Amino acid sequence: MEDNNRNLILATVLSFLVILVWYTVFAPEPVSDQPSGQPLTEQTITDQPLAPAATETAPTDLAVAPGAADPVARVPIASEALAGSVSLLGGRIDDLLLTRYEETLDENSPDVRLLSPSSATADDTVVTDPAAYKPYYAVYGWTPGAGVDPSAVPGPGTVWSLESGDTLSPGQPVTLAWDNGAGQVFRRTFQLDENYLFTVSQSIENNGDAAFTAAPYGIIARHGRPNTQNYFVLHEGVVGMQDGTLLEMDYGDIAELEPVAREGRAEVYEVSGNGWIGFTDKYWMTSLAPAPGQAFTAVVKYADGADIYQTEARFPMQTVQPGTQLTADSYLFAGAKVWEVLDGYAEAPGIERFVDAIDWGWFYFLTKPIFRLLHWLHGIIGNMGWAIIALTFVLKTLVFPLARKSYISMAKMKELQPQMEEIKNRTGDDRMKFQKEVMSLYKREKVNPAAGCLPILLQIPIFFSLYKVIFVTIELRHAPWIGWIHDLSAPDPSSLLNLFGLLPFAAPAQGTLLHSLSLPALAIVLGISMWMQQRLNPAPTDPAQKMIFAWMPWIFMFMLGGFASGLVLYWITNNVITIIQQYTIMSMHGHRPDLFGNIKSSLPARRREGGK
Repeated sequence: MEDNNRNLILATVLSFLVILVWYTVFAPEPVSDQPSGQPLTEQTITDQPLAPAATETAPTDLAVAPGAADPVARVPIASEALAGSVSLLGGRIDDLLLTRYEETLDENSPDVRLLSPSSATADDTVVTDPAAYKPYYAVYGWTPGAGVDPSAVPGPGTVWSLESGDTLSPGQPVTLAWDNGAGQVFRRTFQLDENYLFTVSQSIENNGDAAFTAAPYGIIARHGRPNTQNYFVLHEGVVGMQDGTLLEMDYGDIAELEPVAREGRAEVYEVSGNGWIGFTDKYWMTSLAPAPGQAFTAVVKYADGADIYQTEARFPMQTVQPGTQLTADSYLFAGAKVWEVLDGYAEAPGIERFVDAIDWGWFYFLTKPIFRLLHWLHGIIGNMGWAIIALTFVLKTLVFPLARKSYISMAKMKELQPQMEEIKNRTGDDRMKFQKEVMSLYKREKVNPAAGCLPILLQIPIFFSLYKVIFVTIELRHAPWIGWIHDLSAPDPSSLLNLFGLLPFAAPAQGTLLHSLSLPALAIVLGISMWMQQRLNPAPTDPAQKMIFAWMPWIFMFMLGGFASGLVLYWITNNVITIIQQYTIMSMHGHRPDLFGNIKSSLPARRREGGK
C-alpha cells in the first residue's frame, strides 16, 4: 500500500504543480471586460483609417487621411440583437450595441458596446474619461485603378446620401449613394440578418463615356490598443482564416510589424479562395468575410503616428464598361462569438472554419467535443451549472474502464501486503534487492503499481480543456447555477470572512491581500471532498509523505478558490464520483476502504484519545 500512496502523492503533486504554474504564470488578473457600453459624448477625432492603395499593383504611401466632422445624419440599426447606427460619413458602421448582453450582472448595467465612431454624436451621451475613448468601426470604399483620379472614388471621408430605406433591420436593407460628378454613381447596400451578419453590396454604375476601373475594399479600424484580458491562454487581436490556415496576431506583434514597401508596418496575405479577417476579443468579434470562393488580399496594418490597428480585405480590380453596372458583395460580422451562430455562418453563407474564431486552445481536440457535449446537455437541462455536473458524470463514465482497472489494481495491492512485508523482513536494509523482488511479485501477480496514478493524471487535460471552455465561450458568461452563483465563468463571490453574507459587510475586493484568505463556499467544499477522497486509503507511514498528503487538499482549496465557479463545481463533482466509484469497486473485490478508520487515524493522538 506504501507504493500506491507514493504514486498517488506523486500524481497529486504533479497536478498541483501544473495548476500552480497555470494560475501564477498564465492567468494574471484580468482587466476590464472589453468595450464599454456607456453612451458616447460629442467629440471629434481627426484620425481616419489608412486607405488602401491607389494603384492596382501596390499601395501608396500611408498618410493619414484628413479628418472631417461627422454629419448628424445617421441611419438607425435596430434588431433583437443589435442597436446603433450607420454614419453617412464614409458610409461606415461605427455605432453598435449588443442588446443581448450587458456589461455586468447589475440590473442597471448598460449593453455591451462593440463599435464606436471616431466622432461621436449619439444622444444622451456621457463619457467619464474622453482620453480613454477608443473608436472602433468598419468602413468600405474603392481603390482607383490606373488613370482614375483618386477623388473619383469614395473613401473613408466621403459623405454619402441615403437613397432608400430608413432603418437597417432584418428584412429591411438600406442603400447609400454617392455621385462623383464624372459619370459614375456609387451605391452601398447594407442588409442585416437576425443575429450579427451584415451583407454589404458595393456597386458602380458607369454613366460615363469610358471604361472605369476600381477595386473594392473593406477596413476594420481600431484607434489605440484596446483593453484586453491579458491572459496568456487567451488570444485577443487579429484573427482570420486564409485558405484553411488560422491566422492569429496579438496587438504587441501588430505594433512591431516590419515595414513593407508602400504599406508601412504591415503584413500582407494573398488568399486564393476562402478566408476572413478581423479583430477578436474574449467574447466579441468584428470580421470582414468575402464571399466564399472570392480571392482577396488580407492585410494587417499599424499606423505609428495615429496609433490605429487595422485589418483590410482588398479585392481585385474591376472594370466597368460605359452603360453597365458592377456589384461586389461581402460580409461583415460584428457581434458575440456564439458557437451556434458562428457554426450557422460556416454553413450559410459558407464562411470557412468560422467557429475557430473561438480560442479553443492547444487541447482543441478535447475542448471542442467537451463544449459540444456541454452545450447539448444545457439544451436538455436548461441550467449550465447542472449541465456541468451532468458533463462530469458523462466524462467519468467514459474513463470508467480505466478507473475500474486502477481500483482493482489497488485492491490487489492490498492483497499483496503480507507478501511485501515478508520480502521487507527478508531483505532488510538492502533496498535494491527489495525493489527487485517487489517488482517480480508485481509481474507474477499481474499488478500495475502505477495504476493508481492514471485516473488523476487523466484529469489534467480534461481539467484544462474544461477550464478553456468555461473561460472563453460566451455561453458560460453570466450563466447562473443556484443561489448565490450567478456567473459560472467567474469565481464564487461568497466569502468565509463575512460568513458567506451573514455579516453586514462585503467580502474583500479581488486582488487585495485579504481576498486570498477569503475562502468561498465552493472552495471549502472542494477541500473537504479532496480530503475525503484521500481518506479512502490509510495515511502513508513515511512522515514526509504523510505531511504532503495532509496539506494537499487545503493547498488546492486556496489555489482553486479563485478559479471560475463552474470549474470548481466540476472538480467537486469529479471528487464525489471518484469516492463513490473507488469505495464501490474495492468493496466488490473484498477490500472495502476503512473510511472512518482512516479518518480517525489521521487525527492527532490527543484528539483520538479525547474522543474515546
